[in-house]
Amino acid sequence: MKNIKNICIIAHIDHGKTTLSDRILEITGAIEPRKMREQYLDSMDIERERGITIKSHPLRVFYKSKKGELYEINIVDTPGHVDFTYEVDRSMAAVEGAILLVDATQGVQAQTVANTYKALEHDLEIIPVINKIDLPNANIEETESEIEDLIGIPRDEIHKISAKEGTGVEELLELILEKIPAPTGNESNKLKALIFDAKYDKYRGVIIYVRVFDGIVKPGDKIMIFSNRQTYEVSEVGAFTPEMTPTKSLKAGDIGYIIAGIKEVSLARVGDTITSAIEPIETPLPGYQEIKPMVYAGMYPGVPEYYEELRKALEKLKLNDSALVYKPDHSPALGFGFRCGFLGLLHMDVVKERLTREFDMTVILTAPNVEYKIILKDGTEILINDPAKFPEEGEIQEIYEPYIKLSIITPPEYIGKLMNLVQTERRGVMISTENAGHERVVLIFEVPLAEIVFDFFDRMKAVSRGYASMDYEFIGYRKSDLVKVAVLVNKEPVDALSIIAHKSKAYTVARKLVDKLAELIPQHQFEIPIQAKAGGRIIARSTIKALRKDVLAKCYGGDVTRKMKLLEKQKEGKKRMREIGRVSIPQEAFLAMLRIGDEDN
Repeated sequence: MKNIKNICIIAHIDHGKTTLSDRILEITGAIEPRKMREQYLDSMDIERERGITIKSHPLRVFYKSKKGELYEINIVDTPGHVDFTYEVDRSMAAVEGAILLVDATQGVQAQTVANTYKALEHDLEIIPVINKIDLPNANIEETESEIEDLIGIPRDEIHKISAKEGTGVEELLELILEKIPAPTGNESNKLKALIFDAKYDKYRGVIIYVRVFDGIVKPGDKIMIFSNRQTYEVSEVGAFTPEMTPTKSLKAGDIGYIIAGIKEVSLARVGDTITSAIEPIETPLPGYQEIKPMVYAGMYPGVPEYYEELRKALEKLKLNDSALVYKPDHSPALGFGFRCGFLGLLHMDVVKERLTREFDMTVILTAPNVEYKIILKDGTEILINDPAKFPEEGEIQEIYEPYIKLSIITPPEYIGKLMNLVQTERRGVMISTENAGHERVVLIFEVPLAEIVFDFFDRMKAVSRGYASMDYEFIGYRKSDLVKVAVLVNKEPVDALSIIAHKSKAYTVARKLVDKLAELIPQHQFEIPIQAKAGGRIIARSTIKALRKDVLAKCYGGDVTRKMKLLEKQKEGKKRMREIGRVSIPQEAFLAMLRIGDEDN
């Protein structure tokens, strides 16, 4: 076991985690040169196109040190986006050390700091590494001082590499052998293994990614998943080299996979403990929690007849993504669909993209919402994530909304604009500011989650010219003064366009929303009023003018009464059409809330 090293690679988005994994694969000869490709571990097309990691990717390589000893190194390449924080946390629980990667051109960013604190909580040995030193705009000295000031690691311990060119990567592997402690554990103890990820294979069922802490697991063993007490027989165990390679067993200290005929990913959740069904352990590994969606949106098929196909597509997608939550829903405007829960906006975007690519589904998504806690006058407590189901004002005693702790790292010249954005526009409260080394400041706020769900990230990047970065964590529910803003199109309520807003902002948001909808909904043969209603009265209105035919074109002079008669006839027709006509609302209109800030930018 002393020759096993388990590490994970942690960093902000786009700091080069997957590129570093590529170079390690090349140096250790784990892949034949002809099979090598860029971003080898990113298996999804979306990951490769966007240059982001969505799923954790484990990897086992064998490396012969300069002293001639052969070592087994298990590496976990983790996602960098804030939506997948829990996956990163569980990946850290599966290893003894972490490579903290910092981009020399961008310096320490919000996710870098958040991940470092997590690694320290897990008591990991951290190896700080500055990447992209080959780029002409690399600012190595400043990045060193940021790591020293913000994370407290002395600059003489910071390793410098270029993952793209391969510079310094072999020295980094030597550093891993020297600094990362070997795993502890005993093969003769009862089986104790942590699930840090899982994926679904349509031929083999669920493939569980595990770190074995104690005991041994081999094909034919009976295992039990701790949280639901389900038992299964192991059919295959193996390692990622980097393809899945079967082995005779997985022992204490190993990272690998288990196939045991599990039918759904939701039965093998990230963070759960696996033990022997015959000799189970008494207490599971700490840190397991149910993943809770942060953002909810309505999802409807582009053509109502495809409801059943959308249901099947979501079922298949959920097999691979246990964080996706959905339940049937109905909207008078859009027909039958689903109310879906996501980890965040990126997760929502990825799910929509995968439905389009993998299942050829065209879907209509409504504007995202968060989950509110409402106490009714009869004392009942309910959770609402759909504005259409928001109770009447007279029934509500108190409303609580979710709050987050928001950290923004920025150069000092943008502090004023960012404070204005968070405090004035987004109802945030400033908690503290910290100096983050030369030309960097950390701003910490407490903000309602609903305020950063829409276009906050884009606005933050716009006011800071792309220099600011953010990270957030959920801190609980707080009492708030909220109101439902219902939208009426042609005097008919359209539930899918309703939103929940703070009373102080209800009029402003309603005004912008009706104006935006008037731009997005095409003209019809009749006049369409668009109204926003809150607190039992109309608070904003915009009108889409009717498409009019020039009925006077054929009149060349003559009596004016003839013209009046033709105009009157047209007026009657328009009036009748408004009563019986139906308004077709395009997909963009349902995401109007997301586009309200377009003009401000």
